[in-house]
Amino acid sequence: MLVQAAKTPGGIPAADAAPRSSGRTVAVVGAGVGNVLEWYDFTVYAYLAGIIGKLFFDSTNETAALLATFAVFGVGFVARPVGGILIGLFGDRYGRKPALLLTFAMIAVSTGVIGLLPTYASIGLAAPILLVVARLMQGVSAGGEWGGAASFLVEWAPPHRRGFFGSMHPCAICIGQLLGAGVTAGLTTALGSEAMTEWGWRVPFLLGGLIAPIGFLVRQRVHETPAFKQAAAAPAVAGSPAGAPPFSMAKAMMLAFAFPVLQSVLTYVFLSYFPTFGQRYLGLSASTALWSTVVATAVMGASALASGALSDVYGRRTCLLAACGLSLVLAYPLIHLMLDGAPAGRIVALHVAFAAINGLFLGALASALVELFPTARRMTGLTTAYNLQSMLFGGFAPFIASWLIAATGQPISLAFFVMFGAVLSGLAVLALRETAHEQLQ
Repeated sequence: MLVQAAKTPGGIPAADAAPRSSGRTVAVVGAGVGNVLEWYDFTVYAYLAGIIGKLFFDSTNETAALLATFAVFGVGFVARPVGGILIGLFGDRYGRKPALLLTFAMIAVSTGVIGLLPTYASIGLAAPILLVVARLMQGVSAGGEWGGAASFLVEWAPPHRRGFFGSMHPCAICIGQLLGAGVTAGLTTALGSEAMTEWGWRVPFLLGGLIAPIGFLVRQRVHETPAFKQAAAAPAVAGSPAGAPPFSMAKAMMLAFAFPVLQSVLTYVFLSYFPTFGQRYLGLSASTALWSTVVATAVMGASALASGALSDVYGRRTCLLAACGLSLVLAYPLIHLMLDGAPAGRIVALHVAFAAINGLFLGALASALVELFPTARRMTGLTTAYNLQSMLFGGFAPFIASWLIAATGQPISLAFFVMFGAVLSGLAVLALRETAHEQLQ
């Protein structure tokens, strides 16, 4: 007589439930630690753009130096599609864990290196060249990290909680941004502008390099995802698996390129670019602009977690379309209110409103992207398409924002950039198939 093994309500054998639950906890921590360090570094660079521009470029023209600094910020994103392709192929062939270990090592090294670079005054043109090399290394690692961590979390999630687990990805990014903003704002407040320009700007980068070994050890403890193990053990079958809808890699990659545009624009305009925008056009002090960004980032992370949970109930498209609609309708009036001589408290509140809308989009983003692709080709397709759009609409968002304002002479032109992102993302989301309640391919 055959005895059927007892199962949990989710269909997992009872004997395997505890190890899998423990594996999920380790997976969340392991995936999160890399995201925290990656976005800590990217945030610090963006917030110190004004200082970096003076130190690594010819500072006789302040606007040109600032544009050059944001262009180098964008260079890191130019390398992201390359990293997405290479590390995506690696992760689909050898597993999510080896890919995440590789990206973390690259992130750690490049972060510490920036803090040690000599400036333009010391070595001339070699200074910005070395800065570009470090940014390229960061870009390659970040290109694999985003899709690798998102795939890792969603593949470990229980079927009915993929949205919530996926939302931990942007939440970890927010923690990294909070640390970056908090450390930068704290140092700026404590040291003052002169000391920050002289030597204090190096401290945040060096701190990131010093804590990296701890994160690497944590990531070594994670286990490979059950979904990848199952896909690796299954025989290769052409086309879609039995019972799954027809799959087109080209269509999936086009959608994965188009529908995340809004969050790239919102993230890099209202987090990375905002400290510069706030000081130049809103009359905020450097400290106030940075602390406003800290508050906005915290709200964005909380909003993302709530959205991820809601997307498990109401679907990914509902949350994504709501964020697109709110951005389209509110971008112009909210930015106009910021520019209309608003006091600092009102500016912070409006800044937080944009962050909450972005969190609404981000919460459903990771799971929607992961669910677009089958496990066997997920990292390659996701990382390539996502990083291409991130390069165009995210990495160069501060540059585009600065250029728009310089070209029109009107800071309100920033609103049209946001509205463009909302329209493009909204149209792509309408073409998405709802996958919240489908089995992961």
